[in-house]
Amino acid sequence: MAGRILRLAATMLMALAAAAPVAAQTSGGWQCVTFARVVSGIQIFGDAATWWHAAVGRYEQGFVPRVGGVMVFKPFAHMRVGHVATVSEIVSPREIKVTHANWSLIAGHRGQVETNVTVVDTSVAGDWSRVRVWYAPLADLGRTEYPVYGFIYGHAATAVDHVVAVAIGSTERAIAAVAALPAELAGS
Repeated sequence: MAGRILRLAATMLMALAAAAPVAAQTSGGWQCVTFARVVSGIQIFGDAATWWHAAVGRYEQGFVPRVGGVMVFKPFAHMRVGHVATVSEIVSPREIKVTHANWSLIAGHRGQVETNVTVVDTSVAGDWSRVRVWYAPLADLGRTEYPVYGFIYGHAATAVDHVVAVAIGSTERAIAAVAALPAELAGS
């Protein structure tokens, strides 16, 4: 039941974003960060590449997709400022749908919104650290594997979430950091 309500809320937010005033868009269409902010309600500003670190202590973060959460791509190759996309559906443990802006070149233009496009986890560990994304000009998944920081969820972070986010990439560091927390913070 809660999952259905969350999916309905995410769908409503996406519909609202599609009807948002043109002033919220750039002259060339939507930027991914502006669109993700409107759709997700996550109030982080700056290039997409800055979102992961800006979310520490402000929003819950993790490595498992949730509907309504924002997937944060690391800067990579031609994508120097990263990218963000809002999770619109969980298809399986290794496949999701996202709604995002300014990814594919559509009808010769950037800044377009794509809804419910496929993203596949290609990481060896199944941890969503590398993904392939639907690319409209190919009418298929793109060939590139993109590195991902993780997901930002639209509610306040706890102390444990903060420690885990700081200790990204090392389970041992995360466990040590949680163990070092005062008992009243560890359960917050």
